[in-house]
Amino acid sequence: MVKESRNKNWYWWPLFPLYPYGQKKTFLKELIPDQIWSLEQIQGLYYVAVPIRMTVIKVDNGLMLLNPLPPTKELIDELETLIAIHGKVKTIVLPSASGLEHKIGLPALSRIFKDADIWLCPGNWSFPINLPLDFLGIPSKRTRILFEEGTPYKDAFKWSSLGPLNLGLGRYQEISCFHYSTKTLHVTDAIVGIDSTPPEIFDFDPTPLLFHSRERGDEPLIDSIEQRKKGWKRLVLFSSFLKPGKLNIPPLKEIFRNSFKKDLRNWRSHFGIYPFLWDEDWEASLVEIMGNDIPKIQIAPVLQKLIFPRSKEVLIKWLENIKTFKDMEYLIPAHYTAPIKFTIEDCQELINEINSQKWDKLPEDNKFLMSLYKKLFEIGIIPQEVNL
Repeated sequence: MVKESRNKNWYWWPLFPLYPYGQKKTFLKELIPDQIWSLEQIQGLYYVAVPIRMTVIKVDNGLMLLNPLPPTKELIDELETLIAIHGKVKTIVLPSASGLEHKIGLPALSRIFKDADIWLCPGNWSFPINLPLDFLGIPSKRTRILFEEGTPYKDAFKWSSLGPLNLGLGRYQEISCFHYSTKTLHVTDAIVGIDSTPPEIFDFDPTPLLFHSRERGDEPLIDSIEQRKKGWKRLVLFSSFLKPGKLNIPPLKEIFRNSFKKDLRNWRSHFGIYPFLWDEDWEASLVEIMGNDIPKIQIAPVLQKLIFPRSKEVLIKWLENIKTFKDMEYLIPAHYTAPIKFTIEDCQELINEINSQKWDKLPEDNKFLMSLYKKLFEIGIIPQEVNL
């Protein structure tokens, strides 16, 4: 048991202190037989945790890693099983300029796989000081910039850029790639597919689901299929809107009245401190963002309101380019469900939605994101001109 716990250790967690902090479970899943695999962990705040994925793709005599994850011993052990069959890690790709959750594992991963070439999205930046790559632990001598210095495996992949867009502190840019042989489109954050089934990685520890399935802090964490599904739906609302429209914050007096009850005086239950109060009809907000049996394909709701309010034309241009990928069949994003059926027709539906009134769906749920965007714009964090 102690050894198993050590295999999950991630000692650099204070640099980006997200749940589950220094203990990260990794789950290996084959997505396309003998071609593509997913290594998943979870991340979040106050148990608002969602899966994050590093994709492993078979290339010539080896493997390519997309969207690095913190390399715990468990993650490396899972990779070693693939390496033994398919060859060494030849390439590591960070296809995002702004996603810190995708950057944080790259320095350690690059030290483990010392012979791998590293490819970065253009315009990568750090905050509060924009440091050189070597200062961030990324070896500049074997690092190349996508498009500026070419792209890896040109005969096997078609690479496409979303952005860049000026965020003020740095840029938003995401590089997607289409894998010809498996007919899969790989993206980082922009497109997601969400369904009502809790991801498999929560089978190892369903605590985040059970914590958020309750109505008050004095309720015990009861494990059942129904409670897991209920908790997952609420986690999706949190991660999509930060503060959903049908969520209220109860008075402090009420929060603490329901706290510190018997059997809840522990870290797992957060001592019964549960600062959430859901409206009775809270599930109505899921209609537009969650599918039941089939994942609901969409532009990630957070990006819709914080990145693309004034840059729809950039998003549409990227999607129009994706439409040119002949015989496209699947989507593999870095979050939520994968693989997802995704064709040229599905891509066109996204374009149609962006150009329609549906793009401004769920105004109550988007109220917090819209007010945050407005505030950031007013104080000058978000610049007047967003298109670079």
